[in-house]
Amino acid sequence: MRRFSLALLFSWPALLFAQNPVKYVKPIIGTEKMGHTYPGATVPFGMVQLSPETDTLPYEMNGKYNPDVYKYCAGYQYTDKTIVGFSHTHFSGTGHSDLGDFLIMPTVGPLQLNPGTADKPESGYRSRFSHENETVEAAYYKVKLDEGNILAELTASNRVGFHQYTFPQSDQAHIILDLMAGIYNYGNKNVWTFVRVENDSLITGYRQTSGWARTRTVYFAMTFSKPFKKYGHQNNVNDVYKGFYRKFDQTTNFPEMAGRQIRAWFDFNTQPGEKIKIKFALSPVSTEGALLNLRTEIPGWDFDAVKQQGQELWNKELSKVSIKTAAEDDMINFYTALYHTYLSPTTYMDVDGGYRGLDQLNHKAEGFTNYTTFSLWDTYRALHPLFNILQPQRNADMVRSMLEHYNQSVHKMLPVWSHYANENWCMIGYHSVSVIADAIMKGNIKGYDANKALEACANTARYKKYDGLEYYMQLGYVPEDKNSSSVSKTLEYAYDDWCIAQVAKKLGRTDLYDEFIKRSLNYRNVFDASTGFMRPKMSDGKFRKEFDVLSTHGQGYIEGNAWNYSLYVPQYPAEMIEMMGGKKQFTGHLDSLFTMHLPDEFFAETEDITREGIIGNYVHGNEPAHHAAYLYNWTDAPWKTQERVRMILPKMYKPSSDGLGGNDDCGQMSAWYIFSSLGFYPVCPGSVEYALGSPSVQSAILQLENGKTFQVEAVNQSAANVYVRKVELNGQPFNKRFITHDDIMNGGKIVFYMDRKPKK
Repeated sequence: MRRFSLALLFSWPALLFAQNPVKYVKPIIGTEKMGHTYPGATVPFGMVQLSPETDTLPYEMNGKYNPDVYKYCAGYQYTDKTIVGFSHTHFSGTGHSDLGDFLIMPTVGPLQLNPGTADKPESGYRSRFSHENETVEAAYYKVKLDEGNILAELTASNRVGFHQYTFPQSDQAHIILDLMAGIYNYGNKNVWTFVRVENDSLITGYRQTSGWARTRTVYFAMTFSKPFKKYGHQNNVNDVYKGFYRKFDQTTNFPEMAGRQIRAWFDFNTQPGEKIKIKFALSPVSTEGALLNLRTEIPGWDFDAVKQQGQELWNKELSKVSIKTAAEDDMINFYTALYHTYLSPTTYMDVDGGYRGLDQLNHKAEGFTNYTTFSLWDTYRALHPLFNILQPQRNADMVRSMLEHYNQSVHKMLPVWSHYANENWCMIGYHSVSVIADAIMKGNIKGYDANKALEACANTARYKKYDGLEYYMQLGYVPEDKNSSSVSKTLEYAYDDWCIAQVAKKLGRTDLYDEFIKRSLNYRNVFDASTGFMRPKMSDGKFRKEFDVLSTHGQGYIEGNAWNYSLYVPQYPAEMIEMMGGKKQFTGHLDSLFTMHLPDEFFAETEDITREGIIGNYVHGNEPAHHAAYLYNWTDAPWKTQERVRMILPKMYKPSSDGLGGNDDCGQMSAWYIFSSLGFYPVCPGSVEYALGSPSVQSAILQLENGKTFQVEAVNQSAANVYVRKVELNGQPFNKRFITHDDIMNGGKIVFYMDRKPKK
């Protein structure tokens, strides 16, 4: 392992390695309030996310949804004072969860097999902790558990979580394995769990749940660095199984444990300062696959070497962008954002390529890495376009993974929001289309057939049973009285249809181009000229009478209101501006978006929008208007894009636990930060253009996979000099407001000359 590490180090350019960007990564950013990030250990795009849990809340209380559950989508809230354990799977920045699998907790003293409560942690296996005794780094997490004076350390490889617990002297040291943990996440229910004690240091098993994902199964293999002296479990079984349980005393030293509610325990004697280590591998296929992953990725017990290898992997990926900034906080914000963009999608296959498919059969990924965790309504906007620049091979594999999902789908649909061999059908649109189109239009066609991908996109867009599509295809819009969030759906379908048309044109499919370019104009059907806003229309062709442009509920929108969604025509911004009264009037409209005052009722009606995520009525904490600041580029006031972007950056991103102004949403918020810091943004994925803004870095070097570099320089950069006086591309004056994907991928240099006053 050390030989591998040294070889990896010496293979990097000396300048990049010297920068050591991993030291600027602070995974604690976004762990407070609504950022919903996790602080634990993982590697780039890793299958294991080993991280602490700080509470276990019931999904329902008195038969009703418990709103406090929403805070714990990533399992950890910075303001909490106790830790209940460390589990192996987490989403980063989402508004739902389904994970928190296989919680492990070390304890000493009398055995307790319930988690206790946050106000009385001593009533269970929970422990108090202090942030003063907590270390959070890329691929490494450390915390002192006060109740038992135990030092917990975590690191990980792609498929294996590595625990190291330093115990005091005790003849009552325990490792608890809780297979019930995570049940509070999105109403997650255990269908069945199974644990098999193979010998005195090796455990295997699986967990099957039915929650957000209806049929999710995760297998594991767990091995200890030291034999345990005794083990057992607690299992609340129903009457069907009680007879079987009477035949044996299964509570202690019985090698098979099965049921819905299992908490197992393993006992040790420990000397002062003794370390008990645990390697915990996951597999989507079998316990045999988990064992193969464990023995392949971490064959030894050198915790520090695995930590170092994980951080070297992070350095390798983060070094694809080298930046210079005026302040260290900007370095922290940038590299933590880049870190967050590399957390998902996640690897979903064993080291031999085996994975569980959407059809619940086992498949082999031949010649590509299979990925899962596709939060596409969020990530199509900036995350996947960022991958087409910095991670093109991975993004091509992600497209391949989506196409395999399509092949395994009985509906013959591309993924909408998928994870762990399940389609959750969460959010709206069919934005796999956008991701695939963006890759094809930018020439990232590696390992898949572009024409077959186009057919998959077209078939997805024609699936009448999906979310109002039948009405959309008949009427040219989704009617609100037939299908809710109708305006949002109409606008997003029209954009995706435009993406299909662009690919069809590129590939010479005139029939498909004609079909979908016509559909891409359907945004016109929900524009109400009398109000100047997109407005819900009924099946009789009339606009809905009740209409509140500020409300986010029941008005035909999702995670936005009329002000935000009326700007969502990324495929035709110039036409949209003309439709809304022309450049001058539209500029005033945008100005109002960023400066207006929202009433208190606006915040009272929604759980996932906080005041921290809003500027005026611009909701940066949700995605529909992420492109809004760049729309000034289509008016006579492009300098206002520069002003708005540089205003948003420090307001929405800070180097603190509460430093994200909304859910990071699998890296979308962070991808916005990366693009905007570099000075350009993909307003319309599927197009090859990026709108110019105002870079916040002094300089940046992008190391591209094709061996070339693209450089960004901001002359006279400062917090006050947010306006761009002139631009040069490759040494020549550049008078356009957009650069192309080829401008970047062919290598070169763009220079922004910054000024305190706008060039109007």
